[in-house]
Amino acid sequence: MTTILVIGGAGYIGAHTCKALAGAGLNPVTFDDLSEGHRDFVRWGPLVQGDIRDRAALDAAIADHAPAAIVHFAALIEVGQSVADPARFYANNIGGSLNIADAARAAGIPVVFSSTCATYGPPQEPTLTEVHPQNPISPYGRTKLVVEWMLRDYSDAYGVRSASLRYFNACGANAGGAIGEAHRTETHLIPRAILARLGKLPEFGIFGTDYDTPDGTAIRDYIHVDDLADAHVRAVRYLLDGGETTQVNIGTGQGYSVRQIVDAVERVSGGPVPVTLGPRRAGDPPALVADTTLARDLLGFVPRHSDLDHIVSTALAWHRRGVNAEA
Repeated sequence: MTTILVIGGAGYIGAHTCKALAGAGLNPVTFDDLSEGHRDFVRWGPLVQGDIRDRAALDAAIADHAPAAIVHFAALIEVGQSVADPARFYANNIGGSLNIADAARAAGIPVVFSSTCATYGPPQEPTLTEVHPQNPISPYGRTKLVVEWMLRDYSDAYGVRSASLRYFNACGANAGGAIGEAHRTETHLIPRAILARLGKLPEFGIFGTDYDTPDGTAIRDYIHVDDLADAHVRAVRYLLDGGETTQVNIGTGQGYSVRQIVDAVERVSGGPVPVTLGPRRAGDPPALVADTTLARDLLGFVPRHSDLDHIVSTALAWHRRGVNAEA
């Protein structure tokens, strides 16, 4: 059975991807330091506990398990923290990724990299293609862009092929209830709306009601985590079949406003979300939606789980189980 080393596989998207890899007949091996991930999420293959800043640990994991490819999720992701403490983000996200790139080069294996639409920065158009200028506005986004550059250079110079997946807003939970979104500090919009609905947060803040959008609130592209996991499996297959280095948007091509999210949570849950209204946050664009043409044409990727009510219902079921995303 073909082994895939999933770095950061104990996290939210990583664990869903391990499940999808196993379902596709591949053998996921998780490499994670468990600083943000959850040991209980490692259910579809073995766990190697280690830090991406430790090159020897990475080399040992590769030597022990002989993976055919790496899927790289391990990163600090909270934008506000990246502004407050950029040194920590540069050391982990770039320094650790350099170790991964070097380990992949030594082993002669390709890399699927978890990138982000945050590399684009302020959108010049509401729907973003992969050739949109990249001008990230946070240290977090800049670290992801630097890793994309690194992987392109490693491809050109050393033949280390990679697929950088620039995904938009990951959300939802596995329909079977095994895993879901459980960050130690929850900053994402849909779970915060749900937690407010369930009384686990005092309120849900809407920041900006005067955008040039149909209802005045910001629009984003929300993709179910099961679809996102499927995209990673497809990217692995693409590289194992000899695909060339690429960068691909992973979204749905459909945007929903903040008010539409609140309406969906209220509709699915059958009760009100306590809402407060506030001014726009600096750097928040009115709309951010993926052009998904390349994902469809290159990877054969078409979202199947990202209907808004399905996203909300799976996330709601997960949080109703008593998961405390703040813990």
